[in-house]
Amino acid sequence: MTHGATAVAISPADVRRVHEIIRPHVRRTPVVQVDLQALAAVAQSGGAPVTLKLEQLQRSGSFKARGAFANLLARDVPSAGVVAASGGNHGVAVAFAAHELGVPAQIFVPTVSAPAKIARIRQLGAELVVTGERYSDALAAAEESASRSGALPVHAFDQRETILGQATLGLELAEQAPAVDTVLVPVGGGGLIAGIAAYLAGTVRVVGVEPTGAPTLTRARAHGAPVDAPTGSIAADALAPRRIGELVFPITQAHVHDVVLVDDESIRDAQRALWDELRLVAEPAAAVAVAAVRTGAYRIAPGERVAVVVSGANTEPGLAPKAVADDTGPGAPARG
Repeated sequence: MTHGATAVAISPADVRRVHEIIRPHVRRTPVVQVDLQALAAVAQSGGAPVTLKLEQLQRSGSFKARGAFANLLARDVPSAGVVAASGGNHGVAVAFAAHELGVPAQIFVPTVSAPAKIARIRQLGAELVVTGERYSDALAAAEESASRSGALPVHAFDQRETILGQATLGLELAEQAPAVDTVLVPVGGGGLIAGIAAYLAGTVRVVGVEPTGAPTLTRARAHGAPVDAPTGSIAADALAPRRIGELVFPITQAHVHDVVLVDDESIRDAQRALWDELRLVAEPAAAVAVAAVRTGAYRIAPGERVAVVVSGANTEPGLAPKAVADDTGPGAPARG
């Protein structure tokens, strides 16, 4: 799963081809328009409704199902099956795809992974290994296992098929909301934003949103190359892989307009707003782009039409309001 920095070509035709392959297995998630003043906590002058792409309704609970099915359907899978490292959502998605397609799967996750995600991986029948404190620890263990077993590594973000699968979200959004000027996308390892940006290149501004405690793309852009970044934040199980992908970074440099940061308090507030205003449950990582709108970290220009990706909801619904309100439960930061 080690990659060089050579840029990979991701064309709209490639994305359309992969979309046809995975379409029977993934959900075309809906979009909904929300009044800006209802969504924003600070005064915004734009006035236009904000379009939410509700990817938390995707099969397996997040956009990661797209990349998982793209890997398992577009690549040759050996009899040993697949192996993946994940903060949680990718592991759930690979386990889900493997279960549906009858493929053995081994999933490595760190201890920071949310209990709901760990439980779901087990329910799907994958072999689960919990190891290390962060995604990078799980990745090292997964790479070692793949070298021993001969299983196919399915990278969470730095694999061409993964990027192509995530890009199908951009294809759908372009069809569902063709008048959008700007799309705000959560960033962890960068597979989602790279895919969306590659597909929408030259037609829509793409802006990344990261937690201040896990600024992987922000750090890479400042240094001109992927570098280690902190792995804090309540969104650490999904948006803190330590560094942006080597394949991902050149795509983001070419096609991502900007990256903004939001803090943990703003992320919790955005989760609460999604529940209070729309009765939508979103995990912390899925709420970062909404937080950018609420706080003004991304300032919407007058007349600008903005779409926001709500990327996942792999949390425990019964605990979600409490987790948002008092920083306990599966969305809370690890302690100890």
